[in-house]
Amino acid sequence: MSRSFHPSEAAEVLEQFLQEGRLSALMWDVCQQQAQAGSPELQEALLSKVVCLPDHVSNTLQGKNPPVFFPQNYFPLLGGAIMQVLQNISDSLRGGLDCSISFVSHVLGKVCVHGRQKEILGVLVPRLMDLTKSDCIWQRICWRLVECVPDRWMEAVVLGFVQRTPGADVLSRLLGNLVVKNKKAQFVVTQKLLLLQYCHTTAVLQNLLGYLALDGLRRPLLIKVLQELLETWGSSSAVKHSPPEQQQYISKAILICLSHLKEPEIESCRQELLTSMMEGVKCHLDSSLPQIRRLGMIVAESISSKINTDGPVLKFQVKYEEDDEARELKSLLVQTPPFCVVPSLPDDEDEKADAALPLVLESDKKSHTAAPVTPQESSDAELDSDDDLIPYDMSEDRELKTKAPVYIRDCIEVLTGSEDMDKWEATVKALESLVRKNPAATREVSVELAKILLHLEEKTCIEGFVELRQRAQVAVLTTDPIPVAKYLTSQFYSLNYSLRQRMDILDVLVLAARELSYPKSHGKTKHSGAQKPCIQLLPGSDSSKDWRKIVDERIKSKTRRFAMGPSQGEPASSPNEFSSVAGHFFFPLIQHFDRPLTTFDLLGEDHFVLGRLVHTLAVLMYLAVNTVAVTAMGKALLEFVWALRFHTDSYVRQGLLSCISSLLLSVPAQHLLEDMTEELLETQSWLGDVVEKDPDGDCRRLALQNLLLMENLKKKLEPVPS
Repeated sequence: MSRSFHPSEAAEVLEQFLQEGRLSALMWDVCQQQAQAGSPELQEALLSKVVCLPDHVSNTLQGKNPPVFFPQNYFPLLGGAIMQVLQNISDSLRGGLDCSISFVSHVLGKVCVHGRQKEILGVLVPRLMDLTKSDCIWQRICWRLVECVPDRWMEAVVLGFVQRTPGADVLSRLLGNLVVKNKKAQFVVTQKLLLLQYCHTTAVLQNLLGYLALDGLRRPLLIKVLQELLETWGSSSAVKHSPPEQQQYISKAILICLSHLKEPEIESCRQELLTSMMEGVKCHLDSSLPQIRRLGMIVAESISSKINTDGPVLKFQVKYEEDDEARELKSLLVQTPPFCVVPSLPDDEDEKADAALPLVLESDKKSHTAAPVTPQESSDAELDSDDDLIPYDMSEDRELKTKAPVYIRDCIEVLTGSEDMDKWEATVKALESLVRKNPAATREVSVELAKILLHLEEKTCIEGFVELRQRAQVAVLTTDPIPVAKYLTSQFYSLNYSLRQRMDILDVLVLAARELSYPKSHGKTKHSGAQKPCIQLLPGSDSSKDWRKIVDERIKSKTRRFAMGPSQGEPASSPNEFSSVAGHFFFPLIQHFDRPLTTFDLLGEDHFVLGRLVHTLAVLMYLAVNTVAVTAMGKALLEFVWALRFHTDSYVRQGLLSCISSLLLSVPAQHLLEDMTEELLETQSWLGDVVEKDPDGDCRRLALQNLLLMENLKKKLEPVPS
């Protein structure tokens, strides 16, 4: 009768089998059988057991397996066994014997597709790097190792090698011309890792594209990849529907490709590069997202500098921020190839080089010394000397300051007709404070002053002109809200205004609404940072009855309290001034958005202004909380959002979702459920689709936030069980 093994005893036998290095002997035996046409069924069964051994042991022992069967321990051990088999294959080839590497390739592929590239390639790659440096047989073995991986596992193996190798030259040595011989590998390298994924690091991109550039057979694929990347970069549909992270990834790949192009290759496709650059930069500048516009400018300038080495290069007048991201993108265009190794000189040559170095430096120093002045030049210098002229004493001079006007009407005259630039500049600087000090005089000419400020252009180089003008506009609007708001909102949809002026109107409306909605501080403003006065005992005073009060006051002045409780005075309350004028700010903006004008089309090419309008409406809705018109505003805003919910621009969609958030936070919950029940149900369904399908991460986050707000509203209105 045969004795059955207990699972723990079988695990001990397997552990001894692994620790004695018998796994490499098993795989080597299979490789020899393959050369002699062994049983494929046996090989398939062994492949499954070798790769999945930790899972089988863990399932049998219910998680109480020995440490050697932990994945982090087993797969490095398997990598060492593979290296031993490859060593045996190398010895056999050198001895003229036949053997097969197919089984080892299958083991590598299956391990990688199970997600264990890090463990097994962490052992294989460093060893193969050293062995393939100068041995052509090892290079051929490594190439065959990856070429024999089945197509269904090829992606995992290629990605693992690209991520684990320290440079493009090493990757080229390990993979050879795999992308030329294997169609699956070519698809993975030229399509999937570059156009369909965007989660990989810059180092992975540099390895991948540097690998394509290092061999003449692979360079046509580099040109093809660059053309496809530029086609995607210049596609308006891709710019609108792909997330910013993917566009940044594609931009990096384009710049790395350009850094590897040689002059003849640039010359052959110069016109195509120029056309793609012009199409791409237009799509990016049309985007509403600032990071996309900046990305387009950086890439366009880089392409222009690469293809126009002799002529003028593209430079945008609008300056973008030179942060780490911009510097990294530009550095990709002029990177130093990591595979350029400087050969070491022999000892005698090294000494000659050291001896020659001072001579070079000395001659270089001589060449950079200034040429001596000739007698003729010195005499001319003496004739032109100004030493005889005595300078004026200007130490007591003071700059004359122009007085600013003290009346509102005088300011209007200066801003509209004065040719005195100093007076004009002084008026612009003083206008805000003058408007706030004279509200009655401002109300008499508020609309006229708002019109002047809306059309006011900078005549001199005054620091902070845009901010000064905006603050003056806000002051006029908060001083006389209804007529000025009517004027500004009517001008937003009028003809003959630039997009900048229309966005200025929106900014002023938001800032003024925010100021009107916040409570005003009456009396003296107390600054938290100011030192509080404390009571001091006078030296000559003999009064001792108030000593406890004095001590208490001193302790109070020196004690830091995080909350004073009831003893702390309540902040002064004041009416919400935005409550009575919210409709004048809101409804005129929402009325005519779907009516295109000759120079203004919100639903067409001017979608950036539409995005700003939507965000403005969201802010106005949020500031209108507890106002009389908030329910009517909420209904109108919900209809507006519903009409634009499928807009292609992500910035507009973000604004629409912000509108939903403002509506849920501002409109009372009872009014929402009584007056907008059907609309809210449809909105909830739409938000669910946005969470699942929208390509923009911010849109998904905002939609999820709105769904949570809706759930909280439902919980608040649920009757409490008695």
